[in-house]
This record gives sequence, structure tokens and C-alpha cells, in this order.
Amino acid sequence: MSAGAVIDLVRRWAQENEVELESVDEAQIVVVLPGEKKLKTNVSIRETAHAIDFQAFVVRRPDENRERFFQWLLQQNGRLGGLSFSVDGYDDVYLNASLPPEVFETEAAEDVLDSYLGRFLAIADRSFNDLLTLGFLTSMKREWAWRIARGESTRNLAAFEHLVAGDDNEFIGTFTDLSAHDETDAEAPGTGVPE
Repeated sequence: MSAGAVIDLVRRWAQENEVELESVDEAQIVVVLPGEKKLKTNVSIRETAHAIDFQAFVVRRPDENRERFFQWLLQQNGRLGGLSFSVDGYDDVYLNASLPPEVFETEAAEDVLDSYLGRFLAIADRSFNDLLTLGFLTSMKREWAWRIARGESTRNLAAFEHLVAGDDNEFIGTFTDLSAHDETDAEAPGTGVPE
């Protein structure tokens, strides 16, 4: 296989599927896959002489419930068939796979690429809300209460309304009701400083 052959394949696949690409260099490219729960999943594909490495950022390090959060990731790894979750030095979460270049030397190369990118998207999208619930519930409750107090849309938290809108949200009512005040007097959450 010639150098850059997999990157060329990715370019053709992206064009045929009307998927956005970001070039990094001649041996690496990023495919931007649109999702539903996770709005987009950026999959980096790096071609080396010995491996084709795929990696996608999934979510930043958790704010809370770290043990359960990481336990969930490890439990999922056994079910991902060739893909796996990992964390970097900051505990940010990634999804990874590595394939031998020979896989892309067959007539089925485009099918393999399509299958792996589809799996990356499906797993990142399917996992996203679970990871947010495990690692960021307090932040989401705080944001919900702040948005309610300001009279702002809560659409971005709609999938979590059952978790953040109830009586157990300790932040509801703790922010000043800003809808009755002039916006110049509004305070950003937790700062005490006018916006």
C-alpha cells in the first residue's frame, strides 16, 4: 500500500457521504461526523507504516462521581468489539481503535472504513448522555436553575429534564430571578459579578 492511500480513501469516502473533513497533515485527517445526542464526533485517522489509528474525543474529565464514571467506561470496553475507551493525562475521555494497514488493501477497504466510522459515531453518541449524567449532574442542575432564573431556554438540557427539574435540584431558587430585573444588573452564576 502506498503512503497516504488510507487518507485518500477517507477523502473519497467523506466526499461521497458529504461529511466534513479537516486535514492535519499528509498522514492524518479528521472526519467530522454529525450526531444526535453528541452534536458531532471528530474522528482522527492517522496512517503509519504499521497501523491505522482512529481516535475520537468523547467528553472532558468528569466533575464528580469519578469512580463510577470510570467504572462505566471499563465495563463498556468489553462490549465494543475492537474499539475501546481511554483517558489522557487530564482524564478526558477518548474512543480508540487501531487496525493493521493490510485491512485497507482489500476490495472491502471502503466497507471497513464505513463500518468503523459508523461504530465510532454510534458508540460516542449512545454513550454521551450516560457519561454526562454520571460525571456532570450537579453542573447540569446548576445550569438548569440558572437558565430558569434568567428566563432562558432549557432546550440544551431537555434530555435531562427528568433529572434536573425536580424538587431534588438544590439550585432552583438560589439564583436571583433575573426576568424581573434589567439585564445590566444580571449576575453570572456563582460569580457575584454583573455580566
